[in-house]
Amino acid sequence: MASKISKIIPRIFGGLGNQLFIYAAARRLALVNGAELALDDVSGFVRDHEYNRHYQLDHFNIPCRKATAAERLEPFARVRRYLKRKWNQRLPFEQRKYLVQESVDFDERLLTFKPRGTVYLEGYWQSEDYFKDIEPQIRADLRIHPPTDTVNQQMAERIRATNAVAVHVRFFDAPAQSALGVGGNNAPGDYYQRAIKVMQEQAPDAQYYIFSDQPQAARARIPLRDDHVTLVNHNQCDAVAYADLWLISQCQHFIIANSTFSWWGAWLGKTPESIVIAPGFEKREGAMFWGFRGLLPDRWVKL
Repeated sequence: MASKISKIIPRIFGGLGNQLFIYAAARRLALVNGAELALDDVSGFVRDHEYNRHYQLDHFNIPCRKATAAERLEPFARVRRYLKRKWNQRLPFEQRKYLVQESVDFDERLLTFKPRGTVYLEGYWQSEDYFKDIEPQIRADLRIHPPTDTVNQQMAERIRATNAVAVHVRFFDAPAQSALGVGGNNAPGDYYQRAIKVMQEQAPDAQYYIFSDQPQAARARIPLRDDHVTLVNHNQCDAVAYADLWLISQCQHFIIANSTFSWWGAWLGKTPESIVIAPGFEKREGAMFWGFRGLLPDRWVKL
């Protein structure tokens, strides 16, 4: 009798950048093991009262299906997930059927894990090393369905007509908290000055497009004349985050924030000629994690 096909059910949660990492790691785990992939697009968002985030992967070319209510462990899903986590923590990693990420650092064990039956996956899995060996497939899956409105289409035309640099500025804390250093969760106050200097040396004719959750505060971080800068501030809610990600990916070069959102904008848009500059500091506490092992590809410039 033929063996039963295994099934991978990743719990999708967090912002768009994190959702993409979770999908990519799960897709690779399913693909190399001949397993079915079913996305839990519900449980990670029903109690996200602080950020009110929602599932956003429908804006991509993802070929797999959504998990059923039973596959999401409903009813009493919260309790059932808790019990599964606790039980599986007692088992050797290779025998688990509920895999929870144990550290932000890249975990090589996921690459050799062999699923048996239904396996639940929970974690951010923030490294391209989890899916680098199937990069063409991930790029095909994560083709963004472009926004069709006139404003975004016209902005994309402007971007493609220039030697465009996407600059993403993410504020985890109030802008003033990082003006002088790494004190808070924002990128260091001088990071963008240093990044602009490096980019100008490599691409002196570039036009800079700024993306941020606080556009005016972000503009103050960028030491360039207004005629070299375009502030992209028309996609200002979570529901259209994919549109900004698409616009970032249309650029030629990238100065990213300490943010998985612009990490993916650079990764999806990068060409062999692209320059990608990223914050090189490490942070393991607070509102965000950054700079841990596996997060930033070796080929990116780290400042």
